[in-house]
Amino acid sequence: MPTETDAHETLLGWIAAPDARRGIRFARDDHWEFWSYERLAGLAERVAAGLRAHGVRRGDVVSVVQPAGPHFVATLFGALLAGAAASPVAPPLAFTDRDVYRGHVAGLIGTAAPALVVAEAHLVPRISEIAATAGAVRVVATEEVIAAGDGPVRADPGEVALLQFTSGSSGHARGVAVPYHALAANVAAIRAWLRMTPGDATASWLPVHHDMGLIGCLITPVVGGGDLWQLPPEEFVRDPIRFLRCFDAGTGDLGEPHAVLTSMPSFGLGYIVRRARPAALAGLDLSALRAVIVGAERVDPQVLERFCALLEPYGFDHRAILPAYGLAEATLAVTGLPLGEGWSMLRVRPSSLNLGAAIADADADADADDADPRGAADPGGAQPVVGCGRPLDGVQVSVVDEDGAPLPDGVVGEIVVRGESVTPGYVAGCAAGSGSLTSIEDGVLRTGDVGFRHDGQLYVLGRLGDSLKLRGRALFAEDLELAMNHAGIPEQRMAALLGYRSGTATVVAMFEQAQQSWVEAASRLLSMRTEGAEVVLVSAPRGAIARTSSGKPKRRQLWQAFIDERLPGTVITAQAGGRDD
Repeated sequence: MPTETDAHETLLGWIAAPDARRGIRFARDDHWEFWSYERLAGLAERVAAGLRAHGVRRGDVVSVVQPAGPHFVATLFGALLAGAAASPVAPPLAFTDRDVYRGHVAGLIGTAAPALVVAEAHLVPRISEIAATAGAVRVVATEEVIAAGDGPVRADPGEVALLQFTSGSSGHARGVAVPYHALAANVAAIRAWLRMTPGDATASWLPVHHDMGLIGCLITPVVGGGDLWQLPPEEFVRDPIRFLRCFDAGTGDLGEPHAVLTSMPSFGLGYIVRRARPAALAGLDLSALRAVIVGAERVDPQVLERFCALLEPYGFDHRAILPAYGLAEATLAVTGLPLGEGWSMLRVRPSSLNLGAAIADADADADADDADPRGAADPGGAQPVVGCGRPLDGVQVSVVDEDGAPLPDGVVGEIVVRGESVTPGYVAGCAAGSGSLTSIEDGVLRTGDVGFRHDGQLYVLGRLGDSLKLRGRALFAEDLELAMNHAGIPEQRMAALLGYRSGTATVVAMFEQAQQSWVEAASRLLSMRTEGAEVVLVSAPRGAIARTSSGKPKRRQLWQAFIDERLPGTVITAQAGGRDD
């Protein structure tokens, strides 16, 4: 294993010898603003010197509250140059509830205990007010830090490069301390998996404040010296076609080399499918787009099919779809489908989804008479599961039973990860009371995720904490949400919550401004899929479903609100079920 100093030099090598020809193109209204790596390196060095001038020392934490842009990149790497750990925090957006944001950021800053918070000038008053609730934390404008910089800085690194936070989908967000060696190992594994060279450009719209956008789509291409197009998430929402043009190998619309790599959750592909019209795609040449990594949530095979059908007339190769699995506790990437292989789907019966159940008949299920060839979830039969590829270099993945004993291929259990990219653990105080079943001990990461291995690939079913055992089989929240989405209910307008209320297995389907057609579809579907459970349908106001920064429902938080009778909205129907003991 390389030393932290070796890893530090690897991650910052691009600053020591920056390329003036390549760099990052930041979206700016109707144009792209190019910053060469040479220019960014100079700014990062000024930030590093400015941080030292403001008292930041080796091993300190610097919280970074900035939108994606040159300042974010310079502050992120400037903190590493100064020997500190960077801890990105998402800035407030216009549509963010102020109280929710205040509580979230106060928690992150309180956990990180930074020596300094660096924020854009217009955010300083608001962030200062929030930071004051977390203790005596100094908040300084980015411009002040840059102005204080004088001369190059090459400080010895501390042990931690990044302090990143989990999504919080199954509990409170927890701070994960990522050492330099783990970050360098994961970056190297991703580059090897994608066969990345400095000539391979990346384009991304993902937020840079959590692992997928930060490590996968910013740090990895920057460390590798490849060009990068960075679009803010809100601009992607406004105009997804602008994002697709980054990959155009034909018209040269950007006047620059086109991107060939990207990454996003399944819902991003679905958004492109819903918003893109053939007339807007006319003339695009997507034949060089070789990798669309799909992760961060359960991969929907129907969305993959529709995405490929939309873009194949423009040269897109369906083999560019690369489903993957990862989590913050493993730095980022754990498994991924190899280039050129083509994604695969298995169908497994509900009776096979219980822990310890064998799914060796999955191939036969794939040809079952009641299987929908498009990959839709069959309300009463087989469930589609997309393979998330194979372990990356330096990563070992196993599936274990409730006692931690390894299970053979084709048997359902908890996913366990080992390897160089696994982090040592959480920031002090984060493990207890979070509500998450994920844990790290002696280099062994018990993910709290359920899945199985088949033909060398990992198939992920859902979270241990987001499932119910009903009449001998396991029921997962992700499966119910996928089935309701296929029944015509928008994925961003609903969430499924599972648990026990007064000893009774209970399923809550929560909708934002429920439409009658949704209620009818959900009632039919859930009556077939949740036999033995009480089913409650709730109509809530828009924005009532609390979500993580990556769009996942915060199911534990919502379930607790339901139990405490604090869940916003109105119960529109309830179907009694039996006790499931």
